[in-house]
Amino acid sequence: MGEEKRFEEQVKRWLKEHGAWVLKTWGGGFQRSGIPDLLVCWRGRFVAIELKSSRGRATPLQEFELESIRSSGGIGVVLRPEDFGSFQALMERMR
Repeated sequence: MGEEKRFEEQVKRWLKEHGAWVLKTWGGGFQRSGIPDLLVCWRGRFVAIELKSSRGRATPLQEFELESIRSSGGIGVVLRPEDFGSFQALMERMR
């Protein structure tokens, strides 16, 4: 299993262990491009997560979708392995 896939599994496992609903999206012909990797319901809030490796960058289309989510009142983030601890702390503070 590659580094990015292991990170994805770690994030999904942590979210589910803390009661979140998690949907993994798959790019392809049946979904529009740029949709974040994970769509999450966390304590009644909509959270969209684009997972990247330490050196990975979101594409302009992914950034557009995340900004659209934020503009609609949701939470949209690009998450890298080195930021996971901060992400967990932020999520835990949400009520």
